[in-house]
Amino acid sequence: MKTTLLVMALNEIDGMKAIMPKIKRDWVDQIIVVDGGSTDGTIEWSREQGYQVYVQKKKGFRHAYCEVMPLVEGDVLLTFSPDGNSVAELIPDILNKMREGYDMVIASRYLGPAKSDDDDIITAFGNWLFTKTVNILHGGNYTDAMVIFRAYKKQMVYDLDLMDEGAYSTPEKLFFTKISWEPLLSVRAAKRKLKVAEIPGDEPARIGGERKLQIIRWGLAYFFQFFREKLSWS
Repeated sequence: MKTTLLVMALNEIDGMKAIMPKIKRDWVDQIIVVDGGSTDGTIEWSREQGYQVYVQKKKGFRHAYCEVMPLVEGDVLLTFSPDGNSVAELIPDILNKMREGYDMVIASRYLGPAKSDDDDIITAFGNWLFTKTVNILHGGNYTDAMVIFRAYKKQMVYDLDLMDEGAYSTPEKLFFTKISWEPLLSVRAAKRKLKVAEIPGDEPARIGGERKLQIIRWGLAYFFQFFREKLSWS
């Protein structure tokens, strides 16, 4: 099982310096730092450490994913946030779980003893509501449908049409934002009855940088997606 770790960065120099040394390079077959156009030295530091770096051309997480896909050599993608929210030491556990035959394994912030130190009342309620909505509308069994820290088969990107512009363009235009594909991935994996597992995964408080959440705009855009998916995609 060849694995590619995608490290999603935008002005995360403090987090990169603290977190990346914890990732043993033999845990995965390929590491790509996918950078959104950092101006704080993240790009330069990453290259100095010998990491493969891709600087995206269009803004937004989903564009970063779409653009980097031709460079992905792994059969499995592992998406990771280097701002401190993703616990590097959980990478082997996630990949070991994938080797049991799952299509996707999620490091859930809300499973068992796991907790999020980065949540506030609004984000905690929002994540609960989004996940509950996915489960009710699409037959999922998630405790965390939204989190970035997860591994999944690369082929799912194509089988679930995650790079289809039409899946995102309307909600992005309606709510003046850019969204990622993790929620849609969760929805379509549930609808296809794919084999999905979760493991508990704490979310520590972020290290440096700016929090990039657009709570209202993202929330409305994702709800639009969830309900449209109920009607339009099989």
